[in-house]
Amino acid sequence: MTAQITKPKKFALTTPLYYVNGVPHIGSAYTTIIADVIARYKRLIGEDVLFITGTDEHGQKIQRTAEEKGLLPQDHCDQIVASFEALWQKLDIQYDRFSRTTAPRHQAIVKEFFERVWDNGDIYLAQQQGWYCVQCEEFKEKRELLEDGCCPLHPNKKAEWRDEENYFFKLSKYQSKLEELYKNNPQFIEPESRRNEILNFINQGLQDFSISRVNLAWGFPIPTDPDHTIYVWFDALLGYVTALLDPEEEPTLNNALSDWWPINLHLIGKDILRFHAIYWPAMLMSAKLPLPQKIFGHGFLTKDGQKMGKSLGNTLDPFELVDKYGADAVRYYFLKEIECGKDGDFNETRFVNILNADLANDLGNLLNRTLGMTQKYCQGSLPKMTATELPQEHSLKTIGLTLGEKVINAYETLKFNEGCEEILTLIQAGNKFIDEQAPWRLFKEGKQAEVEKILYGVLESVRLAAYLLAPIIPNLSSKIYQQLGFSVDFNQSDRLNEVIPFAHHSQWGKLAVNQGLAKPQPIFAKLDLPSEDNP
Repeated sequence: MTAQITKPKKFALTTPLYYVNGVPHIGSAYTTIIADVIARYKRLIGEDVLFITGTDEHGQKIQRTAEEKGLLPQDHCDQIVASFEALWQKLDIQYDRFSRTTAPRHQAIVKEFFERVWDNGDIYLAQQQGWYCVQCEEFKEKRELLEDGCCPLHPNKKAEWRDEENYFFKLSKYQSKLEELYKNNPQFIEPESRRNEILNFINQGLQDFSISRVNLAWGFPIPTDPDHTIYVWFDALLGYVTALLDPEEEPTLNNALSDWWPINLHLIGKDILRFHAIYWPAMLMSAKLPLPQKIFGHGFLTKDGQKMGKSLGNTLDPFELVDKYGADAVRYYFLKEIECGKDGDFNETRFVNILNADLANDLGNLLNRTLGMTQKYCQGSLPKMTATELPQEHSLKTIGLTLGEKVINAYETLKFNEGCEEILTLIQAGNKFIDEQAPWRLFKEGKQAEVEKILYGVLESVRLAAYLLAPIIPNLSSKIYQQLGFSVDFNQSDRLNEVIPFAHHSQWGKLAVNQGLAKPQPIFAKLDLPSEDNP
């Protein structure tokens, strides 16, 4: 009887489809880095991953921005999309699908979905009166606006009064079903603070929301009434579905949903939580489609303790940041220093100090000095021993034996900061261990066996740390693995679990006997602190 081949577990995740009103900012980069780390981790453990990102390209704000620049809306969108793709390449983002809401295939999906919701009796025509924030593409209640009539999220743009006929989606019809969803699936919205926001909002009673605009050319027409254009959110959320289509597949809902639906994780900023945690599941309920498994809303970023904004002149350009410090440095800081789900701050001096301490001094220097001693004391080869020869009470082995499990839990629960801290504990213990044991002194005393045990334990600690950090700092992890004698590039993600199986490499004690080691080379150059003249 032939053994059955087990298919790998599937995992589909998305970033938001970013609005193309302007080039990507650090907040967009932050979300996408988190998603990439999750996707890399899932691939590393052998799961079949579909990582979706993309752009939301319709709406009045886009139309007006293009007009101001003297461009056709599509030309404007194409320019901005190119900047997103360029930044994701700089940051080593390994997405699988890039979904654009201006794609003709997307229009076919939107049309079919709209018709399902229409046939279910959940769309109707009515008069809409109210204050409209073009920047948010959303009607606002008077109490939501500032005293000068501006939206709090866009304090330089006054809301506009609208009095027009719109098509509405019967959101109120799904109040009880949504309440039941949140009650029965408390993990549907995470973290808990975001879940509480949604519960507080829905407890006030849900209002039907407008899903069309008139006198707007830039968007898809309502299938039943071409005088109306589909409202940007009703269109944009379906970009996640369109992305599931294989390139040559006919764009139908059945084809799109046949393989990867439902999405396992929608990763978003907390400013668009309501649309994903309320509107989106209600729309899917109306179309009688399964719901995504989880909506995770991360926090906002500040700079030097202040909200970022062009008016304040304190924006943080992600392109400049990566060009100056490198992708791994940026990825590491935002994953290690910010608790995912909470607001976080960027300060360049702290950024440099943390990277120098963790990556240059603790990790890089430990590898460099230990490899140097191995070259000197062991002829450049790994000592002829295995981890079983180290006693159970060995200080590094004690930490290493449980580290994999702790870091796996951190990745699974999106507690990346905790995972990094656990790994750093081993690295810092390695530095302390080598200083205390002083292999250079033991070598002079002729205690070769003791020297080899020390060097093996430290090199194995560095290897394990590099493997577990690979989803976050793939380039540095590759350099470490290559210097330890492995022919591995953590950016070649297709067969990593076959080449360096997670079940093996995530555990302590896997450096092979007599493995040939490369000559030590610095993996992370120490960064200069920003000067006051050039912050």
